[in-house]
Formats: sequence, C-alpha cells, structure tokens
Amino acid sequence: MMRDTHLQKAAFPGNYKAASEFAHLAVLPDKLNAHDKDPTISPTVTTEVYIKRWYVLAVFSLFASIQGGVWNTWGPIASASEDAFGWTDSTIALLSNWGAIAYIIFAFPLSWLIVVKGIRWACVSMSFLVALGTGLRCITDNPITATWLIHIGQFLNAVGGPVAYGGSPVISAEWFPPHQRTTATAIGITFNNLGVAAPFLLGPYLVPERKIMNSTYFIDSSPELNNSTESPTFFNLTDSFSDIAAETRKDIMLYMYISCGVSVFCFLLVLIYFPNKPPLPPSTSAALERPEFSSGFKSLVRNVTFWQISVVYGVSFGIYGGWISVLDVNLKGHNISETEAGWSGFYATLAGSCSALFVGRLADIFFHHMKKYLITIYILAGISFAVFTLALFEIIPFSSGILYTTLILGGLLLTAAIPLFNEICCEATYPISEGITNFALTMINNVGILVFLLIQMIPNIGTMWQNWCLLGSIVLCLPVLLFLRDRFNRLEVDEERTKPTAGALT
Repeated sequence: MMRDTHLQKAAFPGNYKAASEFAHLAVLPDKLNAHDKDPTISPTVTTEVYIKRWYVLAVFSLFASIQGGVWNTWGPIASASEDAFGWTDSTIALLSNWGAIAYIIFAFPLSWLIVVKGIRWACVSMSFLVALGTGLRCITDNPITATWLIHIGQFLNAVGGPVAYGGSPVISAEWFPPHQRTTATAIGITFNNLGVAAPFLLGPYLVPERKIMNSTYFIDSSPELNNSTESPTFFNLTDSFSDIAAETRKDIMLYMYISCGVSVFCFLLVLIYFPNKPPLPPSTSAALERPEFSSGFKSLVRNVTFWQISVVYGVSFGIYGGWISVLDVNLKGHNISETEAGWSGFYATLAGSCSALFVGRLADIFFHHMKKYLITIYILAGISFAVFTLALFEIIPFSSGILYTTLILGGLLLTAAIPLFNEICCEATYPISEGITNFALTMINNVGILVFLLIQMIPNIGTMWQNWCLLGSIVLCLPVLLFLRDRFNRLEVDEERTKPTAGALT
C-alpha cells in the first residue's frame, strides 16, 4: 500500500489508479499540478540536495571498482595462471563466467532487497561477500585446493555483481537532483569499469609471464604496449617447469593478498557509514512512492520500450563484456603477447570510462537527445570494430597501430553508452523503481555474457568467431535503436513540478 497518497495524487491527477495499481505502465498525465482541482493537495514537494551525496557515491564507486577488479582477475594473467595451476582456456572462461551465472541467479533477489530494505543493506552484505571471496583465495597456493577456493571466491564476488554494476542509477535517483543524475550514474559505472581495467595493468605487473627457453626462462613483463626497446631478461637457471610454476604461484598469492586487503577496507567503509537515502529527497520524482516489487516487476514485463532497450543493451554489451574479459585468449593466437593484450584492454576500458563521464555530463545538459547519442555511438563503434576485425585477420593491411587504435576507440565508444542506457531505461519505465528496472536490464546483459563465454568453453572452437560476433551484434542493434521511442517520464515529473503554479504561493 502507498504510504503517501497526497504525493501520488499530486503527481498523477486523474490517473492515480494507474500510478498505484500499475494497470498502465509509464503513462503520465499532461499536467502534474492537482492544486486547482483539490486545494487540500500541496502543489510542491520539499526537496534538498546534500553535500554528503558525493561521499555516498564515492564509497559506492570504490565498492563497484573492487568488485569489477576481482571479477576480471584471471583473464589478463591467463597464460601465467594456466602454467601455475594447470588450467586451460576453458577454466579461465568459467572463472569469468561466474560473474554472469551469479548475476542471473541473484539479480532479482537483490533487486527485491534494494526495493524493500534499501541500498545500504545490499551494499553491506555484498561488500562482505566480496571480502570473504577474496579471503578464500588467500588460503593456499596448492593447485588442486587453490583451484576450488578460487572458483568459490569468484562466485561469492560475482554475487555482489548486480549491486556493484546495477546500483548506480539507484544511488543517483535517491541522492542526486535531475540535472546530475546521469552524471552520478556515469561516475558509478566508470569506477566499475576502472576496476575491470585495473587487472589489465596490475595483473601482468604482479604476475609476469615466464617462458621456458632451452632450460632457461625469462620474464616477459615489458612496460610498453608495443615495440619495446628493452630486451627480455634471461636467467641462466636450470629450473624445472614445476619450479617456475611455483614462482608464478607466489606472484599470484601476492596479488590475492592485495585484493583481499582493499576488499576488507571497502567493507569497513560501507559498514561504518552508508545511509539508504537523505532526510529529504533531491527531486519530486524521488519523493513519490513507487509500486511494490511484484506489481512493478509485472508492469516492467509488459513495457515494450523496456524490451527494445534490453535487446540492444543485452546483445551488444553482453557480447562485448565477454569479449573483453578473454581478450588475452583472443589475441594470443595472433602473436600478441599477454602484456600487449593487457595494455590494450586497459587503455580501451580506461578510455571508455573517461568517455562515459563526458557523455553522462553532456546528457544531463542536453537530456532529450539520448537516442541521437546512442545511434551515433553505435555507428562509430561498428566502424571501429569492423576495421579491427579486418586487420586482425589481415583482410586489410595489418599493423599494430591500426589494431590498438581501433580496439581502444571501439571500447571508448561502447562504454560511453552504458550510463545512457541505464538512464533512458529508468526514464521510460518510471515510476517503477530503478532497483527493479536497472537490475532487469543488466541481468539481460549478463545473459549475453554467459552465452558468449559458454561458447568459448567448447573445446577447440578457436577465437576467430569472437570478433565477428562482436561486430555483428553492433550492426544488428542499430535498426532497433532507430525505432526506439524517446520517453522521459521521470524527467517530466521533475520539470513540471519546477514550473510556476497558478494561484500557488511563491
């Protein structure tokens, strides 16, 4: 039952039944002011913006970045990990796939937790699971035992994925005014992406790849992306393969200790102070009561616009998310080292994170042009990955410069679209809670990741299909974007409420 009937009537005059019972999703009246019809209804909602919103966003962003970094631990050090523990490419794919598997299982339970209990409960419990999961990975480096503990740790970390990846729009809606919502969402998503990017740099640095060459081995940890002038360092040792694997496991354990330390620190920050919401809402749309979880979910399922957005987001970003997580496996078949693949993946994700902030701020200023932004981004990203794929398979002249430029540019463009999808979906489905809408959206994205990585686990399937699959997903999503209807239900509530009201005291 709605707790504030007056606010609902003020926002949905003449359509209160639709707002409360959700017989018709995301349908707003032409006018939001009910004061003229019913003088007992206040035409205004008291709102306030608090400076501590930035602290809440900062703590959440730290949690999101750590969760993303732990998820992407193994892809950037795939070759070294396979030598150290006797793994295969399928093992690396499964470790990454735990993120999608857990996301699909726990997205809706965690969505319910946020809607019913609030974002604090979700962040405290999930940051604890991330800390616990990273702690399990620190227990031993025995290959058999460690493999089991690492899988369990990856799964526990993955359970926190829906909150870390899908919680940004909830934070922005509860704490930020309308002209900062997309920016706040972009910041949370950016830090999650930065966390995903960090292992591309940190992993090969802490766990350098050791290659056996005629009873010697050398460490391949060049700091440069390409064309390094430094020669590999050779050690005139006669270590057996098992000795080299043991040294690599020591490096991996140091990596695990660092991950555990920062995860525990983040959990303590969330536990000490992380409120659900401010004393007063930052906007009218945040003040209005939302439907309960079950009715909101049923209405979401009937929303055609939601499914249009979900198809585009789930297909393109699901495939891109799986593709970038096994980039090392993809590129090593083309004589590109783990270090080079790591740097290229890092730069692509870093560039995408910066572009997401820029596009998010731009969307807050020119909010009604989101569809145009998305179409432009997809056209340019499609061109970039087309050139990347053609160059990788030498259909057009191959060069490292073309390969890395198109990879980074494609990542920059696609990642920039993430906060736009999150916000445009929340706008189209309002007044359904952002906790329901965005968790459903990102769960569909993880279905795409899961399918992609499951295909990767097929023995001897190779990697050629991955790049064509990514390119095809972008091209196929463009027609759906072209027919997408712009709907800004939530923004219309806030904009109408800021207009002067006839007969109201000012």
